[in-house]
Amino acid sequence: MTEHRPLGPQASTIATIANDVGVSVATVSKVLNGREDVAPATRARVEASLDRHQYQRRNRRPSTGQRRIDLVFHEFDTGWALEILRGAEAVTAAAGIGLAVSQLDGAHRPPSRWMDALLADRPLGVLLVLCHLTDSQQQHLRRQGIPFVVVDTDSATSASVPTVGSNNFNGGLLAARHLLELGHRRIAVISGPPDMLCSRARTAGFHSAHEEAGVTVDRELVCYGSFSAHAGHAHGLRLLSRPDRPTAIFAGSDIQAMGVLRAARKCGLRVPEDLSVVGYDNLPVSAWTDPALTTINQPLGDMAGIATQMLLDLAKGNEPATSRIDLVTELIVRESTAAPTHPR
Repeated sequence: MTEHRPLGPQASTIATIANDVGVSVATVSKVLNGREDVAPATRARVEASLDRHQYQRRNRRPSTGQRRIDLVFHEFDTGWALEILRGAEAVTAAAGIGLAVSQLDGAHRPPSRWMDALLADRPLGVLLVLCHLTDSQQQHLRRQGIPFVVVDTDSATSASVPTVGSNNFNGGLLAARHLLELGHRRIAVISGPPDMLCSRARTAGFHSAHEEAGVTVDRELVCYGSFSAHAGHAHGLRLLSRPDRPTAIFAGSDIQAMGVLRAARKCGLRVPEDLSVVGYDNLPVSAWTDPALTTINQPLGDMAGIATQMLLDLAKGNEPATSRIDLVTELIVRESTAAPTHPR
């Protein structure tokens, strides 16, 4: 059995590591540079050898990207993304830090080419919105000293990843409680994608409110889809065309709720006289719909601002007091909800 002795920081070279592990110098260089095109097992062996030999990694030459952070959305969504952008920009502007914005065309995992470009540019840090890094990508950024924080309404991020989110279960609970207290008993919910925990958490809160009130939820009135107006409109038409239609609908987003409002008009129903509608997010536009939308306030701007400040603190070497912050959601009552005219 060969004994491996630390050679000390001065004696260790890339060639030393390559010879120890039995790989090429190019492979060791790829690991040092955070490249992803190295097999996980090989990367682990190289990293172990680097630690064993106390290899001193050279500090990279600072690049022009280091006075900015990268804000990465899984996709741009008009008003929702704008509130996040406003919250982040308010903090970076006050700190004199630049902000670069990009999106992943709906993907929830950045591709390898994104990581390669990021490592080449080396920003101060990365703020991810509804998208998550793989374990390997997280390791690459940590090794390169690039911090990252997630703005995540999904509430499913690992405890090891600094995250700012909101209480989705409570949002669903408050929306359903409000409608039940008004006297509604046939209440539909149109949530977001079923593979997103925030969608399921809001629906769980919706169910919990019904259990509190002793009211059974009709499974056929529970829908999942995208958070888009199109999904709200399509589900709304289907629900409101039923002979036993619901008297109220809780939508998973304000944009989705706007699709429901249009579906109600198409079905000849008045809001809130014939149908009550509750949205989610409290986007500025929700106060200007006709009627003004009752909604759940999700403090998107505050979430983004807190996450951005957390990221800047990490870039300075200051660890956050907690890795997960969930902000409170609250009910905003406007004109789109009322007691049912004809309870069902």
